Amino acid sequence: MKLYYSPGACSLSPHIVLRELGRDFDIERVDVATKVTENGADFRAINPKGYVPALQLADGEVLTEGAAIVQYLADSNAARHLAPEPGTLARARLQEHLNFIASELHKAFAPLFHGATGEARDAASANVARRLDHLEKQFSDGRAYLLGDGFSVADAYLFVVATWTGPTGIGLTQWPRLAAFVERVRQRPSVVAAMAAEGLA
Repeated sequence: MKLYYSPGACSLSPHIVLRELGRDFDIERVDVATKVTENGADFRAINPKGYVPALQLADGEVLTEGAAIVQYLADSNAARHLAPEPGTLARARLQEHLNFIASELHKAFAPLFHGATGEARDAASANVARRLDHLEKQFSDGRAYLLGDGFSVADAYLFVVATWTGPTGIGLTQWPRLAAFVERVRQRPSVVAAMAAEGLA
């Protein structure tokens, strides 16, 4: 398999999951501005959507969208327990978290990465903060991870997006439980290895 990524982007989530699972895979960096991979390929020929992540499977099929990729990987390696069994309420909770992170939190950061200034930037920051308020409450019962005591693919995604509070200047001071979650995940060997491979550590 080959994961197409951009350092620190949401593609870091499936990168972490691949390492959690101990899978054999290659990574290829994508310049998201020019849509050219580090090997000179036109990334749009690989993923017409033009953004990371994209996972090329052993048979040549290409899977896109981070939430879909991490669920596929978890289900292909069910013995590692990175996702609950399909058809269970716990699985629906996993999908609930993945959808919230993707459609609400992830997208809320977009204006902050695309030059919003003044009132527009303030509004975008407030929008992110409301989503972080919700996530902070998820950890109010003392749980270590989103689904309880076990690390899941949703935690990998949340970790990545929550780290974007650093470069955007939002920080996590107002959300101490979420900050503790981020630091807990940051210590996982899979995360250390993925971040090192992407030049983030």
